[in-house]
Amino acid sequence: MKLYLLSASFCLLLFLTGCYDLTELEQKAYVVAIGIDQTDKQGMYEVSFQIANPEVGTTTQAAATDKKPKETVTLVAPDFISAQNTANSFVTRELTFDHTKVLIISEELARSGELLNIIQAANQESQLRRGVQMIVSKEKASEFLTNTAPPMETRPHKYYQFMLERGRETGLIPDADIHRFFQITEGDADLFLAVYAASMATDKDVKGNEDEFSAGEVPQMGKKETQFIGSAFFKEGTMIDRLDGEETRLTLIMDNTLNMEDVLTTYPDPMDDHYRITTKYIQKDKTSVKINYVQDGKAKIDIYIPFHLEVLAVPSLIDYSNNKENLQLLRTSLETYITDVAEKFIKKTQEEYKSEPFYWSLYVRHHFNTIAEYEEADWHNQIYPNADISITFDLKNIRFGKLIKSADLEEVRD
Repeated sequence: MKLYLLSASFCLLLFLTGCYDLTELEQKAYVVAIGIDQTDKQGMYEVSFQIANPEVGTTTQAAATDKKPKETVTLVAPDFISAQNTANSFVTRELTFDHTKVLIISEELARSGELLNIIQAANQESQLRRGVQMIVSKEKASEFLTNTAPPMETRPHKYYQFMLERGRETGLIPDADIHRFFQITEGDADLFLAVYAASMATDKDVKGNEDEFSAGEVPQMGKKETQFIGSAFFKEGTMIDRLDGEETRLTLIMDNTLNMEDVLTTYPDPMDDHYRITTKYIQKDKTSVKINYVQDGKAKIDIYIPFHLEVLAVPSLIDYSNNKENLQLLRTSLETYITDVAEKFIKKTQEEYKSEPFYWSLYVRHHFNTIAEYEEADWHNQIYPNADISITFDLKNIRFGKLIKSADLEEVRD
């Protein structure tokens, strides 16, 4: 009996070894952003880790007023996994990627053709979540992380979260997680959009509407802050171009695989070209994509996009809500304007990029019996660039919010 109890007790001890590799929270250093830059030596990269200080920005801040909210360290390594271990030679706490929000790639590296060599580690690292957003910085990633110092947000992870959420709300940046990057790149049929950002604004006098800028071009008064607007265009894992905010928004509208929320935008006032009308673009139904594929001939692609608009501001004070003729003119003008812009962008993708960022390849695959047949047909270089594409924007309804009638300028000035 005693031998039985002793054996049972020994077996129970085996279940008490589950915490042998436990690491306390205070022993960890949480990396919120990873930056990667090129070096002069092939196969070696500058890897930057932005580490958050969890004490700053919390109720315990009073005891840590002299501490920085974040710290950025940079070192040279073949990939960011080995850099993680090397950094622990001078960082006192164990680096962890559990709360990493963004992966920042310099534009130089993104265009070099070497990105896939180093970013493969993101596909294998279990700590790094597949929802981490991919950002291409106009300058070096290390400079971007150092220069980004938001005055209104002390917690760096919240800063990236809020900036990306606001950008997607206006449709000026894409949803660009690393899972989607690998999915599109390995599919070898479509183009991937990453968020484009810049921490140093240009001093040039760049003019345009609110969505016709790329990061670094938005005119700012006072201190120059980091800008998130537009997207970086990737084909087969290499950046080939960048899109402004308007082109990025069009891509979101025509891609059913992305979550399309109500976005704020402006359009030319059809009765006074000095002004633009501020609206909320609402797309309740998905974009209809129909592809008629003909072997050894041109494919026919028909795109139908139903949408609604809520007019938020009419600076010209022209009455569009109560005047039926003005309302019809506004409706026709909006449909024509959006269609013209979309047609020009689609033509650009066919002629310059020889592929598209809308994930339309999904709608042609059912025409093939095997993957080999689909790959031989070559959506990238043959089907899409030579296809006849027609696009229709159908404005279903225009709302005017709470204001039924605009102010009468003549009565005000009387």
